[in-house]
Parts: sequence; C-alpha cells; structure tokens
Amino acid sequence: MVPSRSSAGLIGRRDECRALDDFLGGVRAGRSAALVLRGDAGIGKTELLKYLFERSAGCRIVRAAGVQSDMELSYAGLHQLCAPLLTGLDRLPEPQRDALATAFGLRTGTEPDRFLVGLAVLSLLADAGGKQPLVCLIDDAQWLDNASALTLAFVARRLLAESVMLVFAVREPTPEKTLAGLPELPVKGLHDRDSRTLLDSVVTGPLDQRVRDRIVAEARGNPLALLELPRGWTAAEMAGGFGGLQARPLSGQIEREFLRRVESLPAETRHLMVTAAAEPVGDGRLLRRAADFLGIDVDAAASDASELMTLDSRVRFRHPLVRSAVYRAASLTDRQNAHRALAESIDADVDPDRRAWHRAQAAPGPDEDVAVELERSAERAQARGGIAAVAAFLERASELTQDPARRSQRALEAAQAKFRAGAFEPAAALLATARAGQPDELTRARIDVLRAGIAFAQGRGKEAPPLLLAAARRLEQLDVALARETYLEAVSAVIFAGHLARSPGYREVGEAARGAPPPLRLRAPDKLLDGLAVRLTDGYAASVPIIERVLTAFCDEDVPVQESLRWLLLAGVIAADLWDLERWHTVTARHVTIIREAGALSELPLALDSSAVVQVFAGDLATAASVIEEVRTVSAAIGTNQPPFGALALAAVRGHEREARPLIDATISGAGQHGQGLGVTVAHCHDAVLCNGLARYEDAVTAAQAAARYQQEFGAPQWALAELVEAARRSGASELASGALEQLSEVTQASGTDWALGVEARSRALLSEGVAAESLYREAIERLARTDVRVHLARAHLLYGEWLRGENRLVDARAQLDIAHEMLSRFGADAFAERARRALGTTGAKVRKRTVATYTALTAQEAQIARLAGDGLTNSEIGARLFLSPHTVDWHLRKVFSKLGIASRRQIPAMLPHGAATSA
Repeated sequence: MVPSRSSAGLIGRRDECRALDDFLGGVRAGRSAALVLRGDAGIGKTELLKYLFERSAGCRIVRAAGVQSDMELSYAGLHQLCAPLLTGLDRLPEPQRDALATAFGLRTGTEPDRFLVGLAVLSLLADAGGKQPLVCLIDDAQWLDNASALTLAFVARRLLAESVMLVFAVREPTPEKTLAGLPELPVKGLHDRDSRTLLDSVVTGPLDQRVRDRIVAEARGNPLALLELPRGWTAAEMAGGFGGLQARPLSGQIEREFLRRVESLPAETRHLMVTAAAEPVGDGRLLRRAADFLGIDVDAAASDASELMTLDSRVRFRHPLVRSAVYRAASLTDRQNAHRALAESIDADVDPDRRAWHRAQAAPGPDEDVAVELERSAERAQARGGIAAVAAFLERASELTQDPARRSQRALEAAQAKFRAGAFEPAAALLATARAGQPDELTRARIDVLRAGIAFAQGRGKEAPPLLLAAARRLEQLDVALARETYLEAVSAVIFAGHLARSPGYREVGEAARGAPPPLRLRAPDKLLDGLAVRLTDGYAASVPIIERVLTAFCDEDVPVQESLRWLLLAGVIAADLWDLERWHTVTARHVTIIREAGALSELPLALDSSAVVQVFAGDLATAASVIEEVRTVSAAIGTNQPPFGALALAAVRGHEREARPLIDATISGAGQHGQGLGVTVAHCHDAVLCNGLARYEDAVTAAQAAARYQQEFGAPQWALAELVEAARRSGASELASGALEQLSEVTQASGTDWALGVEARSRALLSEGVAAESLYREAIERLARTDVRVHLARAHLLYGEWLRGENRLVDARAQLDIAHEMLSRFGADAFAERARRALGTTGAKVRKRTVATYTALTAQEAQIARLAGDGLTNSEIGARLFLSPHTVDWHLRKVFSKLGIASRRQIPAMLPHGAATSA
C-alpha cells in the first residue's frame, strides 16, 4: 500500500521492518521461523511482505495468497506455494511422496492422510531450505482453503532447525484460529506524523489543514485509507473541507470508495472486472477467453480499469478489497453470466473441477447435468484427500438436484464429508436436508448412523446406541454385512458409554446384536460381534470361550487392513477384559503398526495410548513414558485431544500424586461430560492404584468402590476389586474385603489366565492366615512370574514380604521385600518402592532410597529421540514418527550427544534405562 520508503524501510514501519530483518537473519544462520502478521484491511501487511521479498537476497522465495472464492478447493493454496519446489518431490520418503502427489492431483491413489501430507510438505520445505534459505510468503491467509491452512500451520509448528521462514498475513477481524499460537507481529496504524507524511505524498493540490487533520484522525493510521480515500474528493473539498469521510467502519469506507470508482466505469469494463473477480486463479488467458465469450473488448475494458486492475499473463487487483467490492456489488445475473463464461472457457480435460464449480455457480436452478459433474469432481477430490472440497461439491450438487430421493442421497454424502472434515454442525444441517427429502430405507439407516457419529464426536456418546440400533434394524433386510457392522458399532458405543448409557443399555443392545442375521461369510468382526453379544447378555463367564476365539482370530489370522483399523482397538479392550496381557500387547502393537503403514495418523494417538497402558502393566515405565510423549507429540501435531489414560496409568503406578491427581480429576470430569462411563471407571481404578501405592488405604477404598460399582463394564471394574481387597484389608474392613474377593473370584476363575489367577491368589492370601496364606502368596508369585505383568508380580512380593514381617519371620521378609524394592525401583514405581523400603527398614535391613537412572539433562523430546535412535531408526524414520524434519532430528541428536558425553548413536543403548524399548 505504501509505495515510498525511508532509508529505514516503509514509512512509519521501522520497528516492523527491524523485526522482519531479525527473523530473516536467523533463517540465513540456519534457524527456522514462523510469523503471523495480523492487522486490519489496508493496514500494510502486504507491503511488509513485499519488503521482506526485497530484503531476501540470496534466499529462495515462494509465495501464495488465499482467495475467498477458492476456499472450498482443498490444497489450492498449498499447491500455489509448493509448485516451484516439486522438483524435490522424488527425494521424499515414498509414503510422503505418494501422499503429496495424490493431494495435488499429480497421480491417482488412495485418499492420503492429511497429516502425512503435512509431513511431506515439512520434508519438502526442509529439503529446499537445506540447499538455500527458503522464505515462504502467504498473503490473505484468512482465505486459504482449510486443508492448506491446516497443513501450513502444522508445518509452521514443526519447524526448528531448518533454514525456512513462513510468514502469514491475516486480515483482522477474522474467525480464523488455525494459526493461533504461532509468533505474531501485530500491524497497527501509523502515528499521526507518519500518516501526514504519507497523505502528503499522494495529494497534489492544496489541502486545508482542517481537512488534513480530519482525514488523519478518521483514517486511524490506515495506509490504504490515507492513499485511496482522498481520490474521491474534489479539489474544492480538499481545499475547503466541504464533504468527506463518514463515521463508519474503515474497511467499509475503503471498499465503498473502490466501488464508487468501479461504478463510474463503462458497463463493459465492469463486466470484465466481475468476471475477473469470479476467477480466483488470476489466469489472464482464461479471462481473455471468457471476455471473448461475453463479447467484451478486452484491451479497451482493461485500459479503463487500469487503476484498479491490471491484466497481462496474470490478473491482479489493486487490493483484495477491490475484488470483494466488485463481486459483491454485482447483480446475481451478472455473477452467473461471469461464471458461465468462465466455465465455457475452461478445458474440461485440463481442469474439470474448476469448470464444474463455475457451472454450478452459474446454474439458476436445479440442473442434473451439473450435479452429476459435481459428483465426479467430488470423487476426484476424495482421491486427493480434499474432504472440504468433497463436501462443497456434494453440498452444491444436492442443491441443484430436483429429485427428492436423489437430493437426500447427495445431502447425506455431503454430510458425511463435512463430518469427516470435523464440521459437525454443518453436517447435522445437511442431515436435516437429507431427512426432509424422500430418503429410502438404506438412506434413512445411513442417516441414523451418521447422527450417532455426530453425537459421539460432540461428546454426546450416550445418544449413539439407540441411533445405531435403529439403523442396524433398518439394514437387516437391505445389507446383512452392513447391518452386522452397525450392530457392532452399537455394541462398541454402549461399551464405552458404560454406566452412563441411556436406554438401551448393555442387555438391550446385546439382545439386539444376538438377533442380527447370520453373516454370509464369518469374518473376524462377525466373531467379535457374536462374542460381545454374549458378554452383554449372558455375562462374563459365558463369553470367555467365544472371546478367546475372537482374540485368536485377531492375533493369528490375516485380518484385512480396513477391518483391523476399525476393530483392533475394541479387540484390545476385550483382551484386557480377559486378563490376557500377551494378546493385549499383540493386538495393540499390530494396531500401531497397521496405522503407521496405512498412514492413518489421525487414529495413532488412541492406539499409542493403549500401547502405553500395556507397557505400564508390564512394568516398562520408561517405554511407557516414551510412548506417552509420542502421544503428546502426535496429538499436538494433528490437533486432537483425548482422555490421557496412558499418562494417568503411568502417574498412578509411579505414585506421583502431583501429576496424577489433575489427570484423574480431568478424566472423570471430561469422560463424564462426554458420556463415556468406562473412562470414568478407569480413572477411579487408577486412583485406587495411586492411593494403595501411597499407603492411603481409606482413600483407596473409596476410589476402588467407585471403580468396582459397575461390574458389567470391561476390565477396570474387575481390576479395581483386587485394589479394594488390599485397601479394605489394610483399613480393617475385612467384611468389605471378603465381598470384593468373592466378586473377583467369579471373574478370575472364568478367565483362567495366570494374570487373573495370580491376582486372585494374592488377594485371597491377604484374607488368609498361616500355611494357607503362605501357600497362596507363593502361588501368586509363581503364576505372575509366568506372565509379563511385572508390576503385579512385584506387588505380590511386596505383600508377601509385609505378611512375613507381620509373622516376625524377618529374614524371609527381608528376602521378599528386597526383591520387591529392587523391581519396583527399577520400574520407577516410586510409591510402591517406598512402601517396600519402609517395610525393609522394620526388618533391620539398612536400605537406601533408590531411584531409577534417567537422563535428567535431556528434555522429554530429546529422550524420546534418543530412544528411537537407540532402536536403530534413521533420522528420516524418527522424523516421520515424531512429525519432525530430518534436519531437526539431527539437531536434537547433536544436543543429546553433547549432554550425554557420547560421540555416536551406537553408544545410546548403553545409556538407556533398563527395558526401554520403543517398539510401539
């Protein structure tokens, strides 16, 4: 906006220019930078980008700009930015290369995960920055399509040690929150002195001092206002102050000034400008063809519009406000004519999607041909992973559909795309459109399924089961396989809703699932449905043989990838419910591996979190901590937020109340609000573990009773019974302990695993005396030693040692307590280890408080990278797992080497805490 500069930079922008120079200097020195320029329309953001462009000598510069009418075309802005860098595409790891090429329509393939696309862009920019400092300038970022905005925000947050700079210009006010949290440079109005200097640079005739003061006051330091508004004043008004600015929003004044100048142009020139405003790409040749279609003399019209728009190989408006003013002021007929001309001027073989979009905007009413063309565009967008574009194409297709039944189907498909894009309210609105048409039974069933999905996603999980049951019943006569999948979805929903499920509850859903039509071919999900239906209706013991066969199918059979992605999490739940840690580990590890290989990164945090819980039970708290750190890394990168069950389990076993208590409280509150009763129960169970470790037995009783209250739920209520037996026995509530043991025995005897029977024997020993107690403690240790449930084994040694001490068998007690103390200390189960240490002290043993050796000098991310490097992963593989560029991984590793005093990654394993594997 400001053409003249002082020696220090733009007029009145000395501080902003200095800040940009500092950022640029850092990039030249090998550091990354991300910056958001925020300010009102016309405040000078674009000029600051131009300043940066001119100061970037020796750097490679790539540019992009958001366009309001392009916001529904996924990856359009990203393609603008990355197109000059695509020569480096072949140097990316294959999954990243394929994802980005598919997103840009350079090749066909399965829909790419958007986070894999983000990782590919991160790698592409880092690779370019490794050869020459790279400066990326993105103007009007508030108008970027959603896929591009999310990807660039993801990249900006992951840059660290690359010579790459991303600078976004965002017009305020805006609801855009994608870039929130990145460093910002607010661009404010000029001071009065600078405003007068700028105003004087464009006013050639006499200017009354009172007029000058008024313009400066009402322009509020906005450079565009100071440059453009005086153009609408006559010489008399400028000299005498007759007429002038109105007390109204500044952006509206500027836009109206632009519009006033547009309205003074010939009709043919205005039509050319409307057509240019309707075409966001700015292709000069396309505009010429469209003008020819409209019968416009292009050169004459372009000459008349030269102060507001230039036309050569590209179309450029003086300011985005010119474009928006022209388009909004045009009549509906003029806009439709412009879009029709553009559609007719686009080669359908070269850019079919943009042609379809223009045809849709030109349609005055229902048009089945255009709707079909939009559906084809949606299919192509789906293959590129452009979910927002899919939704936009299908929504417009439904609007152009005359037939009510077909309109319902298209509205449903658009709603599904909106749902997948995370736009839940628009999805619900489209479902209302679908229901208002004439949906057939299959469409009605699919509507109910999606309504359930929206309810669950919006934290109304308790509303999902009845919707899913209704859909499953509709589907029975239409699609048996889909009906059974929907019944399984209903079962899954009621399991996670637990005691917070509304009617129908466990039994009703189970009975409905048992009545599902038999499958044409028995697959692993069908076995899962049958087993869970028995669990919900006939109870735990009756379901165990069937559940064992289900787990065998998921662990040993070749289950298709899509079925594995969909149901392995639930398979992990039933493995935990069966007290089978080995198969629980197998299922979770397979789930994580398949997600990584499929690039379904949005599902990764939940799978990793389940893996972390397995590691906690196995006593490998170091690995659990590493996996939990990866959960945090991935969740932050993809913008998800989920209950922290892994972190909660870890903090509880460690006995770190300051860390655990906020997690417990937040989980109980959050899961409760979202209708996830099982999550509430799990939190209470971990609370009981925490309090038992801290020897706060009355608190442990309270927490364990809350967790054990709903025995129909899976896993945690049964585990809580063992905690209740221990806490109640230590609190002197023997009757309460006996009742809990009786309930526990019903489950553990049915399970029959060494984990279950070992915990039962340990619990029964607490309530026994003499030879019987000792025999049970030994049985517990023998059984648990045959499993990987090392924390429970160590706790069995602890309880046995405490019992021996009570029997005054100090030498025997010392032996058991020493084993317990060594194991628990090595694990990092600090509270239980402290219990063992105190008990050892009462036997006369001299024992020092031991701690787990850790890299106290390393940050959490450095320790995580060190572990992965110690496992033999390359920098590229570590970067792909942690959403970092290889350059950043290398930078972290150099810091690791320095802090640990080592010279190569081969030395890392020797520095790791015992058992710190990272196979998850």
